[in-house]
Amino acid sequence: MIEPTDQWNRRQLLASLAAMGAASLSVPVRGLGGTSDKRLRLGFDNFSIRAFGWKAPRLIEYASELKVDTLLLSDLDVYESLEQDYLQKVRDQAKGAGIELQAGTGSICPTSASYNKKKWGEAQDHARLLIRTAKRLGSSVARCYLGSRGDRAGDGGIYRHIDQTVRILKAVRSEAEDANVKIAIENHAGDMQAWELVSLIEAAGKSFVGATMDPGNAVWAMEDPMVNLELLGPYVVTAGIRDTAVWETDDGAACMWANMGHGTADWPAYVKRFGQLCPQASFVLEIISYKWSGELPYLKPEFWSNFPQARAHEFARFVALAKRGRKYQIPSERPTGSPSRELEQAQQKFDLEESLRYCREELGLGLRRA
Repeated sequence: MIEPTDQWNRRQLLASLAAMGAASLSVPVRGLGGTSDKRLRLGFDNFSIRAFGWKAPRLIEYASELKVDTLLLSDLDVYESLEQDYLQKVRDQAKGAGIELQAGTGSICPTSASYNKKKWGEAQDHARLLIRTAKRLGSSVARCYLGSRGDRAGDGGIYRHIDQTVRILKAVRSEAEDANVKIAIENHAGDMQAWELVSLIEAAGKSFVGATMDPGNAVWAMEDPMVNLELLGPYVVTAGIRDTAVWETDDGAACMWANMGHGTADWPAYVKRFGQLCPQASFVLEIISYKWSGELPYLKPEFWSNFPQARAHEFARFVALAKRGRKYQIPSERPTGSPSRELEQAQQKFDLEESLRYCREELGLGLRRA
């Protein structure tokens, strides 16, 4: 263990932690799952092309055109109705196209600033609506989340919100189990690190609660995507995958979400480990490229007030990630021009389709060939 002295400054200590973290990357992890040669299913989250405002039927058509295996409909506004007859038609359309549908919504935590009580009413009723929608669609997945990094501030930090989310989940357990639906809580917008989400899942009941694993959001919470995968992998129900460029700054590190293959993650190693830990899950892309640039000023003491229980060995892995990273570069082929809805649509379409190509051609993902 390193014992800092007066001669050590914060940056020297971080450099040593980074060296420890980098070394740990070369140590094989055993006992968390076997190997799998089975090709992983490939899909996308409709939020990747949100600028189009498409409803479920058009999204299924587009997913069919792209020959993906899975479509995650991550919000309830994507449907023209939540009634049985309409959702049955959506279900039949997806089945005819050979596409697995997954259902989702936003926050179910009543104390989070992200929860919209005016729109959804009581949080447990919102959770029940999600479960009912998933069942009608034939989805075994019900994706949702707690909140955002802002929920880490204030008295009790993120832990009071975790307690409230667990309470809501336990209140709807019987409905989820009767519907044969697994609620998949996302590590969302920097709200929880992986170990915190694991504690939530275990407290609620892992028989009916799992994880929506998002490596892009992991970076927002100062977490190496590989650390996030190692911890959440055994709990994964679905995913929200994107790449992130991470690089060092004077105050710590900066991050920018990027198209697949343009960031800092080691995707061949990630996909191999994904196949070992959660081969049953779809590799679902949620591409939000070049829209979020965040700084993680961990060299400033006040930054740590929102991470009072951060784990040093995991933070060391993040420092190592930043040290080997570089500032993002937007692909030269990406559409440019004056800001407009049409440009935003063209950029989102380019980002998603380029990312899907990378996943197929470089990573060997997907059951269906484009």
